[in-house]
Formats: sequence, structure tokens, C-alpha cells
Amino acid sequence: MDSKNKNNIKDSGAHLFNQEILTEAPKRGAWKWMLPLSLVLAAALFAAWHFGWHVKAVTAGVLLLAVISHIVTWILGIIILVPIVGPLIVKVLSLSVIWLLNAIGYLVSYTAIKRGYSKDVLTYRALTIALLTGIVIGFVIGSLV
Repeated sequence: MDSKNKNNIKDSGAHLFNQEILTEAPKRGAWKWMLPLSLVLAAALFAAWHFGWHVKAVTAGVLLLAVISHIVTWILGIIILVPIVGPLIVKVLSLSVIWLLNAIGYLVSYTAIKRGYSKDVLTYRALTIALLTGIVIGFVIGSLV
């Protein structure tokens, strides 16, 4: 392959990853955008709670904006800077099993409350919280040992 064809392949975007993309220096000064944006999102959540707006709609919008703008990743990066405890908190938050069990718990609770089993839902949720707490404590102890 001659140099002309190599340049055409490089310019056409045929390679998904190239050396320039993989060795980019980390962007400095992201906090100048992330900190004010996260404060605005927190203020929107507080305003929704204080003024009685439709909290689920505002929360969904805030979470969507937070994920799109990478604020969630930035906040997890700040949490992970705390020695010893920070990395464990981020690992626990990123365990997919915890998210899956919590989602199933919400679906079952919703269905049971609609059918009139509210007392059973309280018992079930207490057991679920105990199970999740046990998983988290076991994970933390296992990571420390």
C-alpha cells in the first residue's frame, strides 16, 4: 500500500481507533463546567421538591442531562479520590446485581401494592434491604481482606 492510500484510509475514518485518539492527553479544567452544571441540576431537584413540581418528570430530565453531560462519571471520579472508602463505594454503586435486585423489588412492590398486599410489601422490602446490605458488607470485607 502506498502512502496515498494510507492517508485516504486514515482520513475516511476506516479505523475506529488510531494512535492519536488512544494517546490523547486528559482534558484539564473539566471542573469549570461540571461543578456549575451539577449545582444547577441539584438546584432543579431542590426546586422540584420545594415547589411541588412533578418530581418524577424533573428527576428523569435531570438524570438524562447528567448522563449525557457525563456528570455522573465526574461525580464518581470525585468520590473515588477519597482514600480506601471511595473506590469501594464506586465499586458497590457499579455492581449490576444490586441494580437488578432493586429494579425487580420495585416492580414486585408496585404490583403487590396495586393488589392490596401493602403489609407484605413492607416485609418484602425489609428483607430485600437486609439482603442488599449483606451483599455490600460482604463485598467490602472481601475487598479489604
